[in-house]
Amino acid sequence: MRKVAVIMGSDSDLPVLKPCMDQLRKLEIPFEAHVYSAHRTPDAAAAFAAAARANGFGVLIAAAGKAAHLAGALAARTTLPVIGIPVKGSALDGLDALLSTVQMPSGMPVATVAIDGSANAALLAAQILAVEDEALAGRLQTLRDEQTAAVLRKDAALTLD
Repeated sequence: MRKVAVIMGSDSDLPVLKPCMDQLRKLEIPFEAHVYSAHRTPDAAAAFAAAARANGFGVLIAAAGKAAHLAGALAARTTLPVIGIPVKGSALDGLDALLSTVQMPSGMPVATVAIDGSANAALLAAQILAVEDEALAGRLQTLRDEQTAAVLRKDAALTLD
């Protein structure tokens, strides 16, 4: 199975990425986490992205706040899927990061999840990898089945007084 790269623009983004990494572990997806900045370490970020496929990665997840150029900077250097996580953390409550991540120019796609939506980034990465991995597809189906059962239990327990 190919690995997932979880890249954060700053180590202060680590708490936002915890649900992502927890979900990857739960689904038994190998991953590496790194700190690269589109602005402070542009050469290192570009080199990582350019070598990602050769280094066994299948999907890159990039979390950044404010100007949030990390996902786009990585996408410019690889043809692997890149998933952007806009991080809340500025005076604009993450809207600036959301717009910076989602508004990519034509020909340079970045899939974007909700502000601080790292668990969904992990699930999207899993779905991408599961296209070629039946065992992972089965684990995703089990997770979906568990979610369905939990909602149905809540429905059955609902009482309106």
